[in-house]
Amino acid sequence: MTKKYFGTDGIRGLVNSKNINGDMFFKFGLASGTYFKIQKKTKQLAIIAKDTRLSGYTLEPALVSGLTSAGMHVYTLGPLPTNGLAMLTRKMKANMGIMITASHNPYSDNGLKLFGPDGLKLSDKIEKKIEKLIDKKIDNNLIRSQKLGRVKRLETANDEYIKILKKNFPKDFNLIGLRIVIDCANGAGYKAGPELLKSLGAKVFTIGAKPNGLNINKNCGSTHPNKIKNAVKKYKAHLGISLDGDADRIILCDEKSNIIDGDQIIAAIALRWKQKKMLKGGVIGTLMSNYGLEKFFKGKNIKFIRANVGDRYVKEKMQKYNFNLGGEQSGHIILGKFATTGDGLLVALEVLFSLRKGKRASNFFNTFIKTPQILENIEVKDKNIINNIDVRSSIKKAEKLIKNQGRILVRKSGTESKIRIMGEGINKKLLLNCLEIIRKKIK
Repeated sequence: MTKKYFGTDGIRGLVNSKNINGDMFFKFGLASGTYFKIQKKTKQLAIIAKDTRLSGYTLEPALVSGLTSAGMHVYTLGPLPTNGLAMLTRKMKANMGIMITASHNPYSDNGLKLFGPDGLKLSDKIEKKIEKLIDKKIDNNLIRSQKLGRVKRLETANDEYIKILKKNFPKDFNLIGLRIVIDCANGAGYKAGPELLKSLGAKVFTIGAKPNGLNINKNCGSTHPNKIKNAVKKYKAHLGISLDGDADRIILCDEKSNIIDGDQIIAAIALRWKQKKMLKGGVIGTLMSNYGLEKFFKGKNIKFIRANVGDRYVKEKMQKYNFNLGGEQSGHIILGKFATTGDGLLVALEVLFSLRKGKRASNFFNTFIKTPQILENIEVKDKNIINNIDVRSSIKKAEKLIKNQGRILVRKSGTESKIRIMGEGINKKLLLNCLEIIRKKIK
């Protein structure tokens, strides 16, 4: 299903480009407000949170203007992790929630993630309906002046979010005696992350918690794991937690300074949940999930199904198969028992709860051996180059060469102007050769 504005995870792009500007954010607000107003006749409420990008100050008022012009009342929450917004959308019984963020992208980008009243990201079908409303003449969706929405600021959003997180665990659960480093990526989790861990009694060492509007994800956070690795070593921490710009991703670091990616986190949680009879059905991964993870689950008799890349598609498959655990190698992990979308802080708590009896993180995550994997991101002017005859032919040639010794995956990025090439295999020389065959035809 081809969409005009929405990608794999909302709307995202360069600020003041064709889609990420005040004019378009007014239209996004007006269109989404109009759609969700029709679904619910009584309470008309939208809530908005954001990460720490400077452009949020430009885009949020435009979005608010569009929503109120559609007749929506609006609460603005300020900087808050994405799942905090999802949780509060449900708690406040809002028609919709909107997160202004470009996730792990640099500060120069921004975007939107939309949630329905159930706290779930929107389906492709609903996104298509909203796109049609965006392209309609503005006058068609504007309501009469006496029906305009009102705007209020909610100052306690982070506190409310922390309360909800802690309610998922026993009252006596604490982190007393633990040394924890947290890298907040100078993003949406810079308040909630350290406050949550301190409130449970941990000794907390914080990095990436001084946002200035321009330093979100800059040489910090989940896309720069060496930062947390060095900090764990420096502070002799029991665990390192690394978030991304909107705190829906998590990468961890054990006490030996080993980086733990999303696949390894999922494997450890799945094994524990199975032992505790908490695992429902099996696990949803993605096309990018390591083959070693798939083999591990097969050996443990845990069902494993791959979804398209994007935690929204993971969640859809979880619902389809009635599974309660899923996620991505990148650190988007959905604990279906507690949440409707990825939440780095929630996953961190689940891991810390698993370690509460003195178990070392290095032992907890010692589950499977990863199949060597090489990922390349190639910047392109037009992502449709992937459909070029020569490119398709090179992919087929590479797949034929590596057959039965690994796998090749080539796809468009859903969030950036890039083609992503991933290869897995034991024979590194063969793998590099296969990737080069494809690379030459894309560049």
